[in-house]
Amino acid sequence: MAMSEAFGFREFGGPETHVFFDRPDPVPGPAEVLIRVTAAGVNPSDYKLRAGMAPALYEGRPFPQVLGGEAAGVVLDVGADVEGLAVGDSVFGSALTGAGTYADTTVLHGSYTARKPEGLRDDWAAAIPVAVTTALDAVDQLDLPRGATVLISGVGGGVGLVTAQVARDRGLRVIGTGSTAKRNAAEALGVTFVDYTSGDVPAQMRTLVPGGVDGVVDLVGGPSLRTLAPLATHREKVVSAADPTVADLGGAMVIRRADRADLERAADLLVEGRIDPHITSYPFAQAAEALALVEGGHALGKVVIDMTTAAA
Repeated sequence: MAMSEAFGFREFGGPETHVFFDRPDPVPGPAEVLIRVTAAGVNPSDYKLRAGMAPALYEGRPFPQVLGGEAAGVVLDVGADVEGLAVGDSVFGSALTGAGTYADTTVLHGSYTARKPEGLRDDWAAAIPVAVTTALDAVDQLDLPRGATVLISGVGGGVGLVTAQVARDRGLRVIGTGSTAKRNAAEALGVTFVDYTSGDVPAQMRTLVPGGVDGVVDLVGGPSLRTLAPLATHREKVVSAADPTVADLGGAMVIRRADRADLERAADLLVEGRIDPHITSYPFAQAAEALALVEGGHALGKVVIDMTTAAA
């Protein structure tokens, strides 16, 4: 049985549970593909799952568990029910079964995996299943007309910078909140930046848009969501990718698709140069540092692990 190296956690908890370990190559189910991973995206959901926020996902499976939910790579094996993908294809997609993508090999769900087009870098492809498709789904859901104003909370992160670009591409005026360190990157994309560390955000917003904004994309949740949601002229035009309590405020969670058609649409935008995911790449040996950057809320743009470098 072939073995591969992985990075994950030995029990639910914090970063102290992290561990590199060897595991057998996973066997793809009928709806899955086995891939050799070349790049793995890092997301807030990774540390939340490690902390035990969805223990049912791991029920009946022994520790250690592998971190990560999205990847790019090369197909090694294809399940019997998977259509449109073949051994040797360069692909990107989601590991919806909790198989983990911070590993030399993993399984992706065939329906949520797409071929990587020519000219698309692997690290960019690994950013698509979560960051880019979330941005597309959020802006689609708001369905604002050209010239409307959208407010993005957490504009400097992996999803935020892409959301700003999608919105701008559709002719929207973009205002974004973030920390001081995110200002330059956001303003370079044409975002009117509001620094939440420099004072009363609603007061700053009332100066910029006295009549409110046409839509809000919340990527932070919690108090930030409750502060910013009232700035929307219509509460149904508030969507969140971070906090289900948005429904209590009259808004809705972002309805996620991330199926093959959504992945292909997102990839086209990257290949055409209309979106730059602003990648920060770490070698596999520094997987813990990559996750710590995201967990600490300090990541600028999208963090990706380069799985082509050895962990040890």
